[in-house]
Amino acid sequence: MERNIQKNGLINLLLLLVVGVAAFGVSRYAHSLGGQVTSAFLGLGALVALVSWFQMRLEGRERLEQLEFDEITRGGAASATLFNTQQAEAFPARRAREQFEKFFVPGFTVGLLLLKGGGAWWFWRWLGQGIGTPALAQPLVAMAILGLFALVLFPLGRFSAGLARLEKHRLLQPTANWLLLGSYLLALEVAALGAAQSGFPYLDLFLARALCWLLALLAVENLLTLLLEIYRPRVKGKVVQLLYDSRLVGVISRPESILTTVAHTLDYQFGFKVSETWFYQFLRQYSSRLGVFYFLILLGSTCLVYVQPGEEALLERFGNPAPGREVLGSGFHAKLPWPLEKAYPFRTQEIQSFDVGFEHDAKDEQEAAVLWTVAHYKDEFRLLVASREQSDVLPSAATGRKAPPVSLLSVGIPVQYQIHDLQAWAYNYSDAGQLLKEIATREVVRFLVGVDVNEIMSTARFASGEELRRRIQAQADELKLGVRILFVGLQDVHPPVQVGAAYEKYVGSKQTREADILKARAYAIHTNALANAEATRRKLAASAESTRKVAAAQATESLFTNQMPAFQASPAVYSQRAYLQTLARDGSGARKFILAVSNSQEVLLLNMEDKLRDEFLNMPL
Repeated sequence: MERNIQKNGLINLLLLLVVGVAAFGVSRYAHSLGGQVTSAFLGLGALVALVSWFQMRLEGRERLEQLEFDEITRGGAASATLFNTQQAEAFPARRAREQFEKFFVPGFTVGLLLLKGGGAWWFWRWLGQGIGTPALAQPLVAMAILGLFALVLFPLGRFSAGLARLEKHRLLQPTANWLLLGSYLLALEVAALGAAQSGFPYLDLFLARALCWLLALLAVENLLTLLLEIYRPRVKGKVVQLLYDSRLVGVISRPESILTTVAHTLDYQFGFKVSETWFYQFLRQYSSRLGVFYFLILLGSTCLVYVQPGEEALLERFGNPAPGREVLGSGFHAKLPWPLEKAYPFRTQEIQSFDVGFEHDAKDEQEAAVLWTVAHYKDEFRLLVASREQSDVLPSAATGRKAPPVSLLSVGIPVQYQIHDLQAWAYNYSDAGQLLKEIATREVVRFLVGVDVNEIMSTARFASGEELRRRIQAQADELKLGVRILFVGLQDVHPPVQVGAAYEKYVGSKQTREADILKARAYAIHTNALANAEATRRKLAASAESTRKVAAAQATESLFTNQMPAFQASPAVYSQRAYLQTLARDGSGARKFILAVSNSQEVLLLNMEDKLRDEFLNMPL
């Protein structure tokens, strides 16, 4: 029986080697990327089969040696004593097997780890060198040959796996796992070639990339196995898992082994034979049907798609727009199950935006005050802007030329847009959003070199924003992007941060000059107005005085004319009356002393000093 096991191991080795070389040649001829990566898996399986077959031979020699020893020891005690004295030298086959498992197997596992990791890295770089999806050569022939290889590997792998499980041949199990894995991978490659023949050539590249990830995952598993082997407790006589036997390959090649592992785990966890209960037996018997049922439920759930309000979805059938149902509106829609039909939602009614001239930073949103001397964003672009003011700087001593009439500006321009033609937006370009941003950046650069720096930051800001919106819209329409540009804002236009303080001083000096000019004009207006008012006042006062004097002269003349008849009628009375009127008019402000008339001689003493306070007697009557 042991000779048959070694024979099976040798057959597996030769089959993996021949199929691996033949599959590589066929895949190379057919330009199949996935087939070439699959041949690497077959090559790794051949290496594992070689080591497994060699270890089978060592264990077979050890068993024969033990049988010979048992036959000799039956001959007598002397022979047994002879062999017991030099037991290490009496069993060279056992010593060879122990040395092989102690040194060669770990070294081979490390080499296997390097081959898997290096192969995954090399294949990934090879697939990423821009080779794309090369045109297949004779894909039908390649499908036939690779399918034949899969059919040859599968029954032999199942036979070896069953033999290893029933007769407890652990050395045959790794080879059986690699045979089944190679059969499955070849079947996947045949399916990928069939898809390429049906118009989906990229599936072969996807399969090759997926196999690279699987190879890397196997390398990680090997690394973990080696690390765990270092800390594994050693129990003499206990059979352990082979280092080069991949558990992941075993799970992929024999999925039913998962149930066995789960059963052993449950038995150990609960302390009784859970695997013998009716519920576990029911699950084991109908697990495949339940899996299919749940898969059908999952597949049926993909037959209904809901498009959110404000969105539209593109419906694709086999990678192409579904005839008559290219664009789906908001609401529920029925479709074929995935992957026959796929729906890709887009926010068509939502106003979307991007920024030109800077990159956002999370802390920028928290700043309340925006200053020219402080950076507004993480990365601000500097753009050239024309200037109407010629440079007054003297020519440089090195170049002998003046600085050109241009300036630098840092701009933060938000652009808001809306998708109105979803098919043009999604199908005309691979990244329409990035293309639109680059178009907007180009138009901003072109526009700024033709406007004045002072106008763009002051009076022409809104008009410039509208002109930029029109230009970007024209370019988007020309390239058929399917968008409508709604708004282009020029609110955040300022000098670079490095010259912000100097520019503020320059602008401040201009404002101070304008303020001084306006102040002088106001003073001139004020002074001229006062002078004109004073001249007018004096003219009016002189005119009034002239009118008054003329009127007084005329009144005096009229009074004299009217007094003549009174004087002629009674000269004495008129004179006395005029005297008294004059005395009353002119003496109203003088102090008066009233003396009673008597015949006595009187001496009058008059004090002509002014009194500081009026007395009762001095009050006017």
